[in-house]
Amino acid sequence: MKYKTTWTKESDIDRKWYLVDVKDQILGRVATKIASLLIGKEKTEIVPNVDCGDYVVVINSDNVKLTRGKELKKMYYRHSGYPGGFKETRFDQQLEKDSTKIITDAVKNMLPQNKLKDVRIARLIVYKGSEHKHSAQNPVTIKL
Repeated sequence: MKYKTTWTKESDIDRKWYLVDVKDQILGRVATKIASLLIGKEKTEIVPNVDCGDYVVVINSDNVKLTRGKELKKMYYRHSGYPGGFKETRFDQQLEKDSTKIITDAVKNMLPQNKLKDVRIARLIVYKGSEHKHSAQNPVTIKL
């Protein structure tokens, strides 16, 4: 008796929608769970060269937390490309300015560095408040 290994094709993928509430949750723990859902690690039909992940909707990004007083220590860096164009922003300042960027950056840095990264991060949708416009997709709520 011969066993055949099945290989998942793009047409065989069934994408689900998940809703994650990050209110009073730790940023790193939430980001690892979201990255795992975007990759599709819990699925049995995962293959390394095909994007098998799901859609993730994140709400309440304004209420995400850090541990051990890192709110004043954690920095976000960027550079314009010009001399003297180095900018840095503290976590609490970034939370006031755009809290969705905090979640997106954390998840983006936890995804594998390959060609599928941009496709996976495009399926992440982050909202500041508790309202979202994806109720038609019937997202499954994930408890963290």
